Amino acid sequence: MKLSRTFLPTLREVPADAVIVSHRLMMRSAMLRKLANGLFAYLPLGLRSFRKVENIVREEMDAIGALEIKPSVVVPGEIWKESGRWDTMGDGMLRVKNRLGNDFVISPTAEEAFTTLVRDELASYRQLPLTLYQINTKYRDEIRPRYGVMRGREFTMKDAYSWHTDDASLDMTYEAMGKAYRRVFKRCGLTVIPVRADTGAMGGTGSEEFMVESEIGDNTLILCRSCDYAANVEKAACKPDFAAPADLAAAQVAAARTPAIQKIPTPSVRTIEELCAFLKTDAGSFIKTLVYKAVNVETDLSAAPGCGKLALRSASADAPKTYPAAFFAVAIRGDLDVNETKLAAVLKASEVELASDADVERLTGAPLGFAGPVGLSGLPVVADESVTALSDAVTGGLASDLHFAHVAYGRDFQAWMVADVRVAKAGDACQSCGGELYEKKGNELGHIFKLGYKYTRSMKVSYLDEQGKAQVPTMGCYGIGVDRTLASIIEERHDDDGIVWPMTVAPYHVALVPIKYEGAMKEAADKLHAELEALGIEVLLDDRAERPGVKFKDADLIGIPLRVVIGDKNLPKVEVKARTDKDSRLVDAASAAAELAAIVRAELAVLEA
Repeated sequence: MKLSRTFLPTLREVPADAVIVSHRLMMRSAMLRKLANGLFAYLPLGLRSFRKVENIVREEMDAIGALEIKPSVVVPGEIWKESGRWDTMGDGMLRVKNRLGNDFVISPTAEEAFTTLVRDELASYRQLPLTLYQINTKYRDEIRPRYGVMRGREFTMKDAYSWHTDDASLDMTYEAMGKAYRRVFKRCGLTVIPVRADTGAMGGTGSEEFMVESEIGDNTLILCRSCDYAANVEKAACKPDFAAPADLAAAQVAAARTPAIQKIPTPSVRTIEELCAFLKTDAGSFIKTLVYKAVNVETDLSAAPGCGKLALRSASADAPKTYPAAFFAVAIRGDLDVNETKLAAVLKASEVELASDADVERLTGAPLGFAGPVGLSGLPVVADESVTALSDAVTGGLASDLHFAHVAYGRDFQAWMVADVRVAKAGDACQSCGGELYEKKGNELGHIFKLGYKYTRSMKVSYLDEQGKAQVPTMGCYGIGVDRTLASIIEERHDDDGIVWPMTVAPYHVALVPIKYEGAMKEAADKLHAELEALGIEVLLDDRAERPGVKFKDADLIGIPLRVVIGDKNLPKVEVKARTDKDSRLVDAASAAAELAAIVRAELAVLEA
């Protein structure tokens, strides 16, 4: 390709709204142009690298037996109502009506579409396992799109979905996907951190994210300095720093040694910090009680305090009963924080949020700052595991200016549910090896889920087993963000001069830069260009009437791995320089094509091994 025949409007100045490296360099190197906030167009150079990432993903999906399809991007709202997510996805999902007034969705994700397609065709166990995938456009109406294609409104994802007769089959595909993802990111030249993760709005049980370290990452990763433990902070657990009783009876035995509960006047003392100063003790001696509102709760609350009269609704007759809203009191040791993602997961809720001040006072009968689990009626108490180890604690007294001392779990109150809902943080001990945990910021590139029966049950998917009985298949979900992967390569691989592409996703392998595109230099450049193309090497010939310095800067900016300078002074030799090297070397023009091809193939082989 001759540069004069392509569209490469490179920029010297950085656009004002481009605040991260990948956004700046993608704009400057003419990979992207902005159409609107969160909406971008790929120009020819950017599209070449985008397609290479896309093809790497496609090749690895095909290699494990996944089958590519292409559903529409606009899908009926009816199928989202079937799954129950029409009302739970929030404002990020773009809903539209057609001229007949029918509801449609601009796909933010594709579980419903794929499940509908399979449901309509699945008949026998002989058709399973089945894995289908797409590489297609998505739209999420982000409140604040930023960082270029790292967090845009429209983006491209690879979604794969699998259906199975049993968990063993699902496990096999889940493991195969994990290995395929590792190959995808290796071929893209990326260093990824696989971490345990929360399944979030997608639902399901097992989940693993593939992260890249990033200063502007949306995710906090918790890692161990001594072993390979890694988790998103939303899922991370740590080794307990307490000895929890084996069961409620054991807690009651410990409580029997604690003095009777005592009322302590605490005028105007509301916060943990104020209590520590007032009682001259530490936060680890307190039970902190917070009231949360949970939305679309699928946990059975029929026997929970105060929940029996809540209205129930279902996405369909076979879907789990859902409480549109329910309130919970969450008790946790005073020096710890509640992990709201963990809390939502244990409650099987789409989301949780702190209750309003008015709701807290209404539900506890106490002013703000004086809530506690002792004597609390009408609210289910979710106790963090740390609370079960407290046999002599201080907590709110459910009245103004009052706290209780000598509170013992099991004697003075019990929990409707005990679970790990604490935030694990840097400095905690690893649950696997006891080593010290530390934090990193990261961006998610891929995510794999074991969805289980969440969608197949609610959307009535079934097949006939070997005995001719109807069964419901279990399901998996596997996604990779193509745009975000491309941007992350640039975030990891750049220098002060521009992008430093790995050979696998570079828009071209070789840049030919004649000092002047005329005479002997033109003849040598054209000859080398033809030889490289005949060898299957992608080459960009800079035939512009520009100064050599401009050509060199553009070649470095767009990051082509190999640069060949052709000048009168060196012919019949040419000057070869790798993008990662400081110095160039002279090579005979007659053998340059073969030597360059060998370098390209060797680098490709290393990344694709």
